[in-house]
Amino acid sequence: MTTADHELDARLIDALSDARSSTRLRAALMAGTHPGARLVAPLVARCAIEPDFFVRDMLTWALVRQPAETTVPRLLAELGSATAQARGQALHTLSKIGDPIVWPAIPPLLDDADDEVARSAWRAAVALVPPGHEAALAARLAAHLGRGDNETRLSLSRALIVLGDTVPSLLSAATGDADPAVRAHAIATEQLLLDPGSEFATAVEHAQRIALTQSAPAGGPRC
Repeated sequence: MTTADHELDARLIDALSDARSSTRLRAALMAGTHPGARLVAPLVARCAIEPDFFVRDMLTWALVRQPAETTVPRLLAELGSATAQARGQALHTLSKIGDPIVWPAIPPLLDDADDEVARSAWRAAVALVPPGHEAALAARLAAHLGRGDNETRLSLSRALIVLGDTVPSLLSAATGDADPAVRAHAIATEQLLLDPGSEFATAVEHAQRIALTQSAPAGGPRC
């Protein structure tokens, strides 16, 4: 590495923590334009604390451009971080890199207590699930029906509807759940499955009305 390379890296690393988001965005762009293993650690570290969505998106792009043999192990380590944003951004970036070797690290995060991390895990799981594991993944995801706000529920619905033939039966079973929130989410997801272009918020409102008028089977615990 030349002296000029060292100087460029030092400037980029300093710029990643600049108070101005525009400067941080340009630094992430430059890091992706001039990739090198030496930039992976500062890029990953910034992902854990970067407040601006557009800068985080550029950081992900920059990391995808770095050598995978350096980037993937560093991101896998982030999955054990106590910081929710670190876990979520690492999952998002790993899904973009698409290396199948990371799959075993994804399932433990499907049940993460933080909704944003769980959503990232659901998206990563759908992107990286090995052939033949789709049905088991769908069952894991269906256990989260009714969780969170509409944004979280939409993320789960979108993940479920791409997982194949077992999903309709899972949704059908969930429409008889004792919890009206689970029933409504399952009904709304069935609507998305039938019409992927439908408006989720409208589907949820309609599903909630249906769910509240339905009577769940007596003593019917959730599977």
